Amino acid sequence: MNTYIALLRGINVSGHKKIKMAELKAMMIKNGFEDVVTYIQSGNVIFKSAEKNRLGLEEKIKTGIADTFGFNVPVTVKTRTEIEAILEESPYTQKEDLEANRIYYVLLKSEPEQELIAKLVQEDYPSELFSFGKNCVYLNCLNGAGKAKLTNNIIERKLQITATTRNHRTLLKVLELSI
Repeated sequence: MNTYIALLRGINVSGHKKIKMAELKAMMIKNGFEDVVTYIQSGNVIFKSAEKNRLGLEEKIKTGIADTFGFNVPVTVKTRTEIEAILEESPYTQKEDLEANRIYYVLLKSEPEQELIAKLVQEDYPSELFSFGKNCVYLNCLNGAGKAKLTNNIIERKLQITATTRNHRTLLKVLELSI
């Protein structure tokens, strides 16, 4: 069995696409996933599966959500090792930034084209620092995420890719729960 972390995008935000975590867990189990654990309402699911094709897992979860809850949700599946690498490769490790909850990880479904990255790097976001990893945009929101101009939606549009954002504490917790 392989351990995976599914990250759902855009659920339970401002009353839209509401999914109770108990119902999400039940849907996952019904669809054959094992040892399912959810973490907070933003759609973080740790589970086990013998399946090795992550795109297949993403599609199975996405279809399960559509069939069960009646709407589409982008789903990104990562392994524990990938989440560990994302955290280890972060250029933003200052204790003050981590404790102030300014560090975010924009987890990309796949690797963006280099020319799109180059265009984004040229843009000016004075209250945010950002850099790129393999499948992650590391983001330091100097004035807090609520005031950030470089949002998940903008990153998706500029990189032409599906993404979902999590803060440092959430990634640490899903990593802990995936043991």
